Amino acid sequence: MEQIRVYIVEDDPVWRRGLIDFLNKETDIAIVGEADSKEAVFTWFEDETREADVVLMDINLTENNLDGIEAALALTELGRPFSIIMLTSLTAEEIIVESFSAAAVVNYISKSNFKEIPDAIRAAHQRQSSIHPTAAAALRNEFLRLRSGEDQKLLSPAERDILQLIHQGQTQSQIEQNLHITKRTIKNHINRILKKMGVKTSKEAAAKAKQKKLF
Repeated sequence: MEQIRVYIVEDDPVWRRGLIDFLNKETDIAIVGEADSKEAVFTWFEDETREADVVLMDINLTENNLDGIEAALALTELGRPFSIIMLTSLTAEEIIVESFSAAAVVNYISKSNFKEIPDAIRAAHQRQSSIHPTAAAALRNEFLRLRSGEDQKLLSPAERDILQLIHQGQTQSQIEQNLHITKRTIKNHINRILKKMGVKTSKEAAAKAKQKKLF
């Protein structure tokens, strides 16, 4: 049986020993090396005759410096064909998102869910894109945050004001009075809005802007 070669990077010797003992019970997984620091893991991988399929990387290798993420980024620069799974007891969304910013990181596993690690290793080895639900939620929230930021840049403040008044049901004359601008200026704004939002009417644009929470 072909075994998946796993390298473990974990600074806590008790947790590392326990993880090795746990994974050694899996017949299709072989532990090929271990390290307690980023320096040690770099030294191991400098020897190109040493190979691993999956690296289990603790996010914190010294105190709370999140240097496991830094180590993961550096490992990807070696161009070696392994996948990295980040291990952590932290659940802060920004930390999870930062972990996935390391190109080779394919999953995130909470240490409290260590029983999920063997299947995560197998999925990573098969280059499957299964993501732990906690990580998926963090990535989804980050995506929504980024999309919201892009949406806010879509329209100028004046264009958002006009759409808000249209959404309230105001006529062009009422908008003219409320915003102290001419009808010609309003028409120019609306023409630009329709082009930016890819819609045909101002009411449609106002509804879409409301849906995107632009006002």
